[in-house]
Amino acid sequence: MFFVYQIIIIIIILFSPLIILIRILKKKEHHLRFKEKFSLNSKLRPKGKLIWFHGASVGEILSIIPLVRNLEKNNKIKTILITSSTLSSSIVYKKYKSKKTIHQFFPIDSFFLTKKFLDYWKPTMAIFIDSEIWPCMFKNIKQKRIPLLLLNARITKKSFKRWIKFKKISNYIFSKIDIAYPQNHETLNYLKKLKVSKIKTIGNLKFSENEKESLIQINKSFINETKNRKIWCASSTHSNEEAICGQIHLNLKKKYPGLLTIIIPRHTHRKEEVKNDLEKLGLDVVLRSSKLPIKKRTDIYLVDTYGETKKFYKICNTVFLGGSVTRHGGQNPLEAARLGSTIIHGPNVGNFKEVYELLSNANITFKANNIKKLSKLVYYSLRKSSKNTKFLKIKKIGKKILTTTTKEINNILRDEIKKA
Repeated sequence: MFFVYQIIIIIIILFSPLIILIRILKKKEHHLRFKEKFSLNSKLRPKGKLIWFHGASVGEILSIIPLVRNLEKNNKIKTILITSSTLSSSIVYKKYKSKKTIHQFFPIDSFFLTKKFLDYWKPTMAIFIDSEIWPCMFKNIKQKRIPLLLLNARITKKSFKRWIKFKKISNYIFSKIDIAYPQNHETLNYLKKLKVSKIKTIGNLKFSENEKESLIQINKSFINETKNRKIWCASSTHSNEEAICGQIHLNLKKKYPGLLTIIIPRHTHRKEEVKNDLEKLGLDVVLRSSKLPIKKRTDIYLVDTYGETKKFYKICNTVFLGGSVTRHGGQNPLEAARLGSTIIHGPNVGNFKEVYELLSNANITFKANNIKKLSKLVYYSLRKSSKNTKFLKIKKIGKKILTTTTKEINNILRDEIKKA
């Protein structure tokens, strides 16, 4: 099976020029930095100890920002390398600049390219986030005797079933992990079945704050244009969910004249498709990137820019989280919860089952099994004029998890330095 995987990777590399070109045209790939995915690194490797974090996209990168900031205080760490696979994650990360941190794109998972990457960066420690499992990279990391950590590990029921079908190869890959830190009990059980040798429970790193609330600000023109209007936000929406939110807006507009609905699609490249769908419903739509003013007749404010979600969570007491009406499995609710929003979601939140259960017990999240219930929940939430104060409990949990995780990474690094 490992041989078949390598053949697939070779085929991908052969067709990669065409794939890359299409992705550049769709604005999913950087027109210059795509070379990094072939281990043609665009930045020099500084001297000294370098620790490496890898996360797939925006959510994973944002989850480690507080940890990276803490680790930057360790004088023994000269450089922190962060890699990711998506253009959106690199754009979001730009505003978290620091002298110690470098961002690069993760290389294609072939033996040659991953070896070339490791030979160049020579990490003292490799830390993979969430569900990032890469067979060739893992094998090369272990051959070079680099400690491999799976931080904030998440294995869903669906992904576990895929791995367990190829038990021999999955056990081989997961055995390369030195320590895994599961973010929930479900993952803990799956990691044991996948034969990870050492597992340690700290908690879900996504509970931690990645930006101080006082630093989250939205421009005054937006505040002036939306003054005295009821506002709610639909965030991380997937295909068809925007149209559902448009229908809810039409229903609630009868009860709340002047209602403004903010929609933040999960994938901003869909903005024209989303805009067209909403306009077909007779809704007046303004794109954030257009910089056009929000007028009294504006129904929908469509956010098609990166890294601004928290700004809208801060002003909206009511947030619908997407990926939960479709069968995507839901999106992470912790960011909205930390900013005091009441969160409404559909029935499909299996990706963050334990998080939603905790927030539901705290009366922070509420489930709707159909559009009628969803509309009703938004209606009642809009009647409230204040933030949900129960978010303070979330902040306390996050602070403890962050402190423990920072201490854990520093201790492992200290032991590696002693061995050297």
